[in-house]
Amino acid sequence: MTAKPVKIPGPDHPITLAAYPGHIVVSVAGQIVADTRAALTLREADYPPVHYIPRGDVAWSLLEKTGHSTYCPYKGECSYYSITAGGPRSVNAIWSYEKPYKSVAAIKNYMAFYPDRVDNIELNPA
Repeated sequence: MTAKPVKIPGPDHPITLAAYPGHIVVSVAGQIVADTRAALTLREADYPPVHYIPRGDVAWSLLEKTGHSTYCPYKGECSYYSITAGGPRSVNAIWSYEKPYKSVAAIKNYMAFYPDRVDNIELNPA
């Protein structure tokens, strides 16, 4: 078995994390799935920013962990969750690095949402 590559963020592939200075609400099928004032914004290379929401601010009763997983050489193994209220559109709608690499350790216990798999991600900057 071949070991998975581990890469460190740097000038050629920067990753930064910062507190989001406001309020984020995620909704699906008329239900609030996440509501937080403690999100982190991850900026990675030239990808769009991703908002990570603390697990404690997510409505777990609306989620179902799936068997889907992916791997990022900069962040580690990634687990996925579906939002049951959203039906087929919301399968694997949420991802989480449960044991992230040291360079992004701050996203442990946080989750991120695919915008096209939820009805709304409302960003209210401070």
